[in-house]
Amino acid sequence: MPVIGYQDAINDALERMDDLGYERGAQGDLANHGPMGAEALAVLGHGDEVAAWVEGYRSVMPHHEVPAPRFALDPADETSWRPALGDFSRAGDWERLFARELADAAWRDVLVRWWPRLLPGLLAGLTHGVIRTAHAVRSLAAAPEPTPGQLTELARGLAYWAARFAHLPGEVRMRGTQDLAGAVAALPRTPHAGDFRVGSAAGRLAHPDRLPGYAEALDALAPTRPQWLLTEMTTEFAGIYLAHPELPPAPLVHGVTAPAAVRLVLPHLPDELHEPSLAALWHVHTALLLAFTGDRGAEASAASRAAEADVPPFGELIARAVAHGDEHVLKFTEACAREHALRPDARFGAAVEVAQRRIEPRPMAG
Repeated sequence: MPVIGYQDAINDALERMDDLGYERGAQGDLANHGPMGAEALAVLGHGDEVAAWVEGYRSVMPHHEVPAPRFALDPADETSWRPALGDFSRAGDWERLFARELADAAWRDVLVRWWPRLLPGLLAGLTHGVIRTAHAVRSLAAAPEPTPGQLTELARGLAYWAARFAHLPGEVRMRGTQDLAGAVAALPRTPHAGDFRVGSAAGRLAHPDRLPGYAEALDALAPTRPQWLLTEMTTEFAGIYLAHPELPPAPLVHGVTAPAAVRLVLPHLPDELHEPSLAALWHVHTALLLAFTGDRGAEASAASRAAEADVPPFGELIARAVAHGDEHVLKFTEACAREHALRPDARFGAAVEVAQRRIEPRPMAG
């Protein structure tokens, strides 16, 4: 049986999912994970299974329709596009804007132009805007020539980010004295009376500046090399995921997958955008920790406990993720495997193994 390569698998998956809107579910605010999950599965070397995974994904939960454009946005006129940031009713207008941009310029040029404009809203869709954008960027960077489907997917990643743009109050200034682990440990968590539901946390995310320690945390981080800080972020938040079994199993995976996604994009951005990207990530991490965690849990011992755990090697964890099938598990496993390859740390494998047990499986169709 022939092996389906990465590019063929991606383009087939994008064609199969072209009719899916940005979100799914009765509440209409669960991000469409299909393109991200399919790309992660393909990059893990399982291109043959992408088509079956996509068909299974489509059947689990109804997606909303692709939003229709209503009023044109002018990318050259800030008074035209800026008021539409965070207005999900304009998602179709955003997609049409980025489609035009990508038709007229190289995709890297469009990315560099819009990245700093969208960066203050990195929390968009619980970071799914930037994550979907990053998966699209990796696909395009690996392509000999961009396909229409890949360009459309980048347009949709950027459009979702813009339409769900979520500005956090305050400004991160990377001129503090603490490393990442110290800054995380210094956050004064506020008990939430045991209420860790995603909806309740979303309410806290809307006003993180009302939570103790938020403003102080924005000034806590010392300047350091962006690539190193990305590694500190993914490692630390893999441990944080391990340390909080009381929380819903999916939200805090984004503490790892968001910085891992930004790492995919940084090589395509000028150096002057690297530190602002890390500052935006710390802004989001601060808000996520204060909104979801009510105490430090077992964070202080996460590294030592992971080192002592009997965790399979990543080859087996990847095979388990493919069999498991859930999109969060696939993306989390791929991100942790990639980060572990850069700097091995037991927290990555341990976090993946825990996520694969805590998140409900969704085996592939066919």
